[in-house]
Amino acid sequence: MDGIDTFERDGVALAYRHRKGRGPTILFLPGYASDMDGGKAGALAGWAEARGRAMLRFDYAGCGQSGGDFAAQTLAGWLDDALAMIDAVAEPGPVVVAGSSMGGWLMLLAALARPERVAALVGIAAAPDFTSWGFSAEEKDRIRRDGRLEQPNPHGEAPTLTTRAFWESGEALLLPEGEIAIDCPVRLLHGQADADVPWTLSLDLARRLRSADVQTLLVKHGDHRLSREPDLALLTATVSTLMESL
Repeated sequence: MDGIDTFERDGVALAYRHRKGRGPTILFLPGYASDMDGGKAGALAGWAEARGRAMLRFDYAGCGQSGGDFAAQTLAGWLDDALAMIDAVAEPGPVVVAGSSMGGWLMLLAALARPERVAALVGIAAAPDFTSWGFSAEEKDRIRRDGRLEQPNPHGEAPTLTTRAFWESGEALLLPEGEIAIDCPVRLLHGQADADVPWTLSLDLARRLRSADVQTLLVKHGDHRLSREPDLALLTATVSTLMESL
């Protein structure tokens, strides 16, 4: 496993693992409250190591081994973390961004912000704009009124916290309606048994992307995490084929 280094942004130490190698660099963006040492990131890191490829993964501020208070974070701040990794940590040249769940939203925002660097995208149960569709009207009212919302976490013991600052930041970063001006190749993987993010969102996203090179791969019994062995094999095979075409 690659050792952990840190990069300071706005006084916060962001933890990252960077394996140098042949480009393009693969940058992995975790999901909400997740970290860089999950199964999907690890599978991509193993694939990259076996082939001498450059790979970069990191923890957002307030998550994993990075500094910062989780409750103080916003989507805009995490986007800035991702852009800092592209600008200051990744080797010069093209970057292939793989984003899981919320990371799939951030990968799209990163592609819009750095079109000259982002060469391709791989979304895994991508969840763009989830602050808009992922909460009921009652839950949104509670976030506005109380400043926070705690919900049962199906993937862990601690409840999932959403703050008003994060929710408002997400609402300010909703993707444009209609066409999304991203022209690079895009691959979207989504499980049809996903109980958190409807798989039809990936179909809608594929339709709206301006790129002519977009493929959506649906996994019939795949859940939100897509971390079973066959799911990880599909992910690495998708990345491998995509990298060979660049």
